[in-house]
Amino acid sequence: MNPTSPLRHPDASSAPVMTRRAWWLVLLNVLLPGSVQLVAGNRRLGRVGLIATGLLWLGAIVALITYLVAPTAIYTFFTQAASLTVLQILLIAFAILWVVLTLDTLRLVRLVKTRPNARGWIAAFAVLVLVGLTGTAGYASVVAGSARGALGDIFSAGPSEPPVDGRYNIMLLGGDAGPDREGLRPDSMSVVSIDASTGKAVTIGLPRDLDPVPFPETSPLHTLYPDGYGYEDRCDVDVCQLNSIYTEVEVYKKDLYPNATKNKSEPGIEAMRDALEGATGLTIQYYVLIDMQGFSDLIDALGGVDITVTDRVPIGGDENLNGVAEWIEPGQHHMDGYHAQWYARARHGSSDYDRMARQRQLQDAILKQVNPVNVVSKFEGIAKAGSQVMKTDIPQSMLGYFVDLGMKTRKLPVDQLELVPPTIDPTDPDYTEIHQLVRQALAPAAPKPTAK
Repeated sequence: MNPTSPLRHPDASSAPVMTRRAWWLVLLNVLLPGSVQLVAGNRRLGRVGLIATGLLWLGAIVALITYLVAPTAIYTFFTQAASLTVLQILLIAFAILWVVLTLDTLRLVRLVKTRPNARGWIAAFAVLVLVGLTGTAGYASVVAGSARGALGDIFSAGPSEPPVDGRYNIMLLGGDAGPDREGLRPDSMSVVSIDASTGKAVTIGLPRDLDPVPFPETSPLHTLYPDGYGYEDRCDVDVCQLNSIYTEVEVYKKDLYPNATKNKSEPGIEAMRDALEGATGLTIQYYVLIDMQGFSDLIDALGGVDITVTDRVPIGGDENLNGVAEWIEPGQHHMDGYHAQWYARARHGSSDYDRMARQRQLQDAILKQVNPVNVVSKFEGIAKAGSQVMKTDIPQSMLGYFVDLGMKTRKLPVDQLELVPPTIDPTDPDYTEIHQLVRQALAPAAPKPTAK
């Protein structure tokens, strides 16, 4: 370094020179942390800062290139506990290093030698940038920690499953737990079938009063109910229908599924998986259980949802609509968690099939709110609510793949097949017809060429 360098050996008697030097040092600290110490201070500290800055930029460039070439790899990295731990440590370390470098830069600036009217501006600029960058790094570290905890709470560590006939079939159960109800019952049941390559999805909705319900021959329930669950009212609960199977097994037949709890599942959930496989003819690789009671917290964490209401829905009241506290009127609504939960769960004034449709409408509205900006800005609340709302056996190792697949799904229309009247008769279902309807929904016939 030149001994006459104005940065390392300035003319301290000249306030204009010291002011220009101060601005240069502060800007260098922002643009290239560590460079200030290299040219005007402790060169060893400067090398540490420059190496850390270089590694940070290198990591960002590699991540960008990888995202453009193989986005699944990036999604996988940011959804694994080990990588999130490493990321959290690195963010904290860089934030501490930045504080050290900035404070050392302010020491090297020698504010008392600068022009009096510039001192406050120089110090304020340095401190504001310090707070902004370290605050960002600190918040990112907190998000990484929250993500690691939430992902561990929600997703399993089990093995991944391959697609079947080129599709992933996921059972989606809407659990109807609540303060006014005993236990949890699957009140909304559907299978989301996703093309493993294109992301094209089809949602197959099943009515809760489907009766009887067949089981695959591989199911332990097939031996007990060879003609289907509910046939001739053969069951141990009061009502023999599709959503009773969960309670039937959880209360009376847990021993049929001894390995259910090993992979974040339950005997009742595994029985529902067998039931939906028998009803649709599909192989279901994974399940997702959504607790409708917990929807309130999740929706509030997301900032509410936009819903188009077609028919007025009561909040509270009995089957005769006495004692209704409030009505959700037709029209466009931005609902908070309380109103959205009632919109999905209200039983009176409409049919079970109407409620099924409202619950699916709410699920779609929530998906539209889950965008990167919303998730990052409200991540802690979403992560906390998510661990209370959702339970699944999707392995954490598959999250990167499913995030990438989900990005494709969001760009495409989701087809709906509702197995409800008049399409089928839930009290006398023809499963040959139902399986044919499912096959047609998943692989619709190509349109015939128009004659010239």
